Amino acid sequence: MMAPIVWHSFWLAPTLFGVTAFSAFAQTDTVQSAASQNSVMNQVSAYSAEGQTGAALDQVTSVSQLTDIQPTDWAFQALQSLVEQYGCLIGYPDRTYRGNRAMTRFEFAAGLNACLDKIQELISTATTDLVQKEDLEVVKKLQEEFAAELASLRGRVESLEARTSTLEKQQFSTTTKLSGEVIFALTDEFSDRENSTVFQNRVRLTLTTSFSGKDRLVTRLDAGNAALFQSDELPGIFVGSNPAGIVNLSEGLQTHNVIGGGGNSVQLGHLAYYTSVFSDHAHFYIPAVGGTHYYYAPTLNPTLDSQDGGSSTLSVFGQRNPIYEIGGGAGIGLNFKLGSVILSAGYLANTANNPASGNGLFDGNYAGLFQVAYAGDRVGIGATYVTAYKTQGEAIFEGSYRVRADGAVGTTYANVTSFFAPTPGLIIGDRAKIDAYGLSGYFKITPKVVLNAFGTYVTADYNAPNVETGEIWTYGLGLSFQDLGKKGNLGGIVIGAQPYLGNPKSRRDYGALAVPIHIEVFYKYQINDHISITPGLIWIQNPGQIKTTDDAFIGTIRTTFTF
Repeated sequence: MMAPIVWHSFWLAPTLFGVTAFSAFAQTDTVQSAASQNSVMNQVSAYSAEGQTGAALDQVTSVSQLTDIQPTDWAFQALQSLVEQYGCLIGYPDRTYRGNRAMTRFEFAAGLNACLDKIQELISTATTDLVQKEDLEVVKKLQEEFAAELASLRGRVESLEARTSTLEKQQFSTTTKLSGEVIFALTDEFSDRENSTVFQNRVRLTLTTSFSGKDRLVTRLDAGNAALFQSDELPGIFVGSNPAGIVNLSEGLQTHNVIGGGGNSVQLGHLAYYTSVFSDHAHFYIPAVGGTHYYYAPTLNPTLDSQDGGSSTLSVFGQRNPIYEIGGGAGIGLNFKLGSVILSAGYLANTANNPASGNGLFDGNYAGLFQVAYAGDRVGIGATYVTAYKTQGEAIFEGSYRVRADGAVGTTYANVTSFFAPTPGLIIGDRAKIDAYGLSGYFKITPKVVLNAFGTYVTADYNAPNVETGEIWTYGLGLSFQDLGKKGNLGGIVIGAQPYLGNPKSRRDYGALAVPIHIEVFYKYQINDHISITPGLIWIQNPGQIKTTDDAFIGTIRTTFTF
């Protein structure tokens, strides 16, 4: 039986179905002929769609439950009789009756069918004294009049029930939802370097499982082949191990890039459990693989941060303050919400699974985050502190990309954790102590135009003799335009300085140094709910923070499929 239906627009007298008036109504033009209607399936689909907007209303036990029926309405007594004497009045999910709307013959048949079932129940329970003979005569005539519609309706409902039962048996899981994202990227780096135009891809399949309604187990599988562009101009911090002097253009990392080129091999990209079962104000994040701070702590960039998805900026740098890229792996994170104020804390270790000395949950590389943020409707601001230890060869700003010494954002100078002595290839120091202090915020100029800003200062103690503590800086501005030209579109501009070492004398000096400026422009065009195309340009001035290198220009056309 179709739950959200009922009896509406009935011209009722204060007796069952209105007897003569109700029967006469069935013959009037208000009940539209079946020939002028769409198929029964379309009718049923319309009812089903109506029911999806809210929970179906239970059987009406009092007319007062219907918000649009008043005691002064001329049909009030007739409706009250339907409820009190036969209990077969049903309303719409929003607790309305919609008595002024014209009905179709199929709607009338559905309502009639509901009352027929109720009458049959009364008769079978020997309460025949409640059913008057003249009323049964009216019912009999109505059954004859609407015999075809009732038979068709019941057949369709039975078919739908059978199909629903089949779907329930064949569905993947009652607790798990599968979603996916596929990125195709046509991209090139246009300056005078040894790079070619490439067509790259990345695939993410995510299984989201809930056990209590207040928790999520997220399992994400990643695959792709998008390697970084390279440069033969950047000076050889790695020249000792790479005589050719070819290094990655780490400032050009895009969200679809895969570490090591990927080779389209499938790997477990993220495995984490989210829960708020202990309190509606406290949200726990427990990652086992691929955990990052920006998966639990608000980054105060509501329109541009898509957690490395393919729906906003092209670059990783454009999505959030680089302070959230310090650290990753397994551990725990917590958000505690007090209205618009959010307190966050977390601990992540990227060798938590390794029992060897110098590794594990507490003896290896780790990063702890503490943050207090205000996230209002128009304004948001947050202050963040991260403390971390990084061993030799681990990038400071690695995030979930684990790009080793290159980093997910920033120059090589800002990412390597060991001091390079004057002799090429000689490395001193095996662990760096990191302390980072950041500010992030946004301001909604209009509901569709959002300005965001961030700045971070980092100190790095390289644990090397006679080497001063490194000072690393990064800052930026972003301006985003939602629904630009069409609902779902997004335009954006990002300008800032990727993380760079401000006092490079603590490293070997390979030439004149300058601030690496990042300028990015993109426009995401939403073709439909599942496909978008994003052309954009990334311009990096002073790549590697080396003043003598040519600027890098990366052009990309990204197509994103989601399901």
